[in-house]
Amino acid sequence: MNDILNKIYSKMLRIRMIEQKIAYLYGEQEMRCPVHLSIGQEAVATGVCSQLKTNDIVLSAHRAHAHYLAKGGDLKKMLSELYGKENGCVMGKGGSMHLADLAAGFYPAVPIVGSTIPIGVGVALANKMKKNSDITCIFLGDGSTEEGVFHESLDFASLKNLNILFVCENNFYSVYSPMNVRQFEQRSALNLAKAHGLQGNHGDGSSVMEVIKKTKNGIDYIKKNKKPFFLELQTYRFIEHCGPNNDDHLKYRNKSEIDKWLKKDPIKLIENYLSKKNNKFFYDKKKIINKINLEIEKSFNYAKKARFPSSKNLKENLYG
Repeated sequence: MNDILNKIYSKMLRIRMIEQKIAYLYGEQEMRCPVHLSIGQEAVATGVCSQLKTNDIVLSAHRAHAHYLAKGGDLKKMLSELYGKENGCVMGKGGSMHLADLAAGFYPAVPIVGSTIPIGVGVALANKMKKNSDITCIFLGDGSTEEGVFHESLDFASLKNLNILFVCENNFYSVYSPMNVRQFEQRSALNLAKAHGLQGNHGDGSSVMEVIKKTKNGIDYIKKNKKPFFLELQTYRFIEHCGPNNDDHLKYRNKSEIDKWLKKDPIKLIENYLSKKNNKFFYDKKKIINKINLEIEKSFNYAKKARFPSSKNLKENLYG
């Protein structure tokens, strides 16, 4: 188990370090798109994707970096996409919010709130019609549960008994709006899913071990019953909604709340656990960091040196 957790820790740390580097370099104004970073939410993406197979399909929204990387998406192609280069994962035409890597089972992300949900349901329906039992995993935010298409999609998935794992990353904010100005107190995403006939569970999205356990249980349920499952995971983004900086000066989140979640940093939580199991952990951590830094440096250099798309190819691959 510890060997598995060591690999998962490395993946979480890799995602954190990649996004920190994106934030650090974003001020150069060479990246050709907005970025929605997942710093603080790495346990959800890594824990969920650790239980999926390559053939299983993942769909995401605007905050897609962590899901893309956790599912095995190509880093060089992702960074090239952020820089608008022709060797980006969607040829430099989509940017951060439209990542895709079909070879890794990561279908194109869509930034319009809630819009990925019905697309994922369609993918799962197509798989069922082809007698394909692969899992379709749809990541969505708490804000998506306020869209009509959320309810329509869950109702249809339940009606058709589709192999879907819905994963709601509840970070408590839709941009700057907290839950209590958007929803009545007793409302929860999980209860909404149950109202549409889905089974589900909720958990602590800061604990990657809990995420793994709850995800495995959900996938086991889907495979056994051939029905969808809804998993709501509470998590927290550490920086601004869109961009590389902190936005604490806006005062929409109070200091005590921020401090509470910083103490639950998913990277630190798993580091604390692993360090108690391995007295050489921090020595091993240095080697992991060095390896990741080398990969990041090479990947950014690759992206920066790549060519921009030719104007002759602007209309290629826009619709397929």
